Amino acid sequence: MLGRTANGLTWMFRYIERAENIARLIDAGLRMTLTRSGGTGGDWDGVLQSAGMQQAFLEEYEAVTDSDAIDFMLRSLNNPSSVLSCIEAARNNARMVRTALTRETWEATNEFWIDLKQLLARKVRPQDMPGVIETIKRRAGLVRGAFHGTMLRNEIYNFSRIGTFIERADNTARILDVKYYVLLPSVSHVGSSLDNIQWESILRSVSAHRAYGWVYDAVYNPANIADFLILNGQMPRSLHYCYDKIVSNLSYLEREYKQRLDAHDTADATLRLLEKGSIKDVMDQGLHEFLEDFIGHNNRLGMQISEGYRFY
Repeated sequence: MLGRTANGLTWMFRYIERAENIARLIDAGLRMTLTRSGGTGGDWDGVLQSAGMQQAFLEEYEAVTDSDAIDFMLRSLNNPSSVLSCIEAARNNARMVRTALTRETWEATNEFWIDLKQLLARKVRPQDMPGVIETIKRRAGLVRGAFHGTMLRNEIYNFSRIGTFIERADNTARILDVKYYVLLPSVSHVGSSLDNIQWESILRSVSAHRAYGWVYDAVYNPANIADFLILNGQMPRSLHYCYDKIVSNLSYLEREYKQRLDAHDTADATLRLLEKGSIKDVMDQGLHEFLEDFIGHNNRLGMQISEGYRFY
């Protein structure tokens, strides 16, 4: 396969996953500001920081407000990681690799873009925000469903899946970081009912609330929730699950091309860390520090894949 085609497929699915996860990050911020009395723009400054958008936002706005931050993350075409920008970029990549996609996958992607342009044609009212977030998640799910139901399990499939799970791992780490590093009001709230409500909000924002209850009997313990979203190999948005799939799809490419790259070693090492590590190790290191390191390693893996498979 041409590196340009592999690049288009990888980034098509990275952008779709990013759009959904930016919506989830907004949802996490909205849910947790509801638990704060007299929330301020500082809350959203933290969300922007975790999303990696703080500097770009401050270049466009003088101060952080909840309304401007949400609009910047959802609709701004000056923000390459806004939901609208991501879906436009995903569609452009899909057009570039159109002959590698089934009709159903292309149509689901194109319809996502058409619907979103209409939905985000103007600033979203606060009362409409839950419906908008649900529409984004549902449309992203339709693209994935069309893809899984119709595509051959070949290198096209593997590059697409690798893009999905690199992006998902990055965003799960960022959503966790919003809670623990940014939005907890003070150390005095750790272990309080407010702390537990905020952790429950994190679970709901990644659609993991019910699944967590099946594993932990709905006891909202911060260490258990971090363990569930980082180390549980059965949770489809956990870091462990994402890297299990990345390693699996990279191994298929290794057999296909009979070539092992630096990316394979990096992914294997990260998966071993997540398989053998304990939540005590994570908490002893510091959850924020662990997540920061993980995001850096995950970004390096993305660059190694790009270089190794000649994405140009």
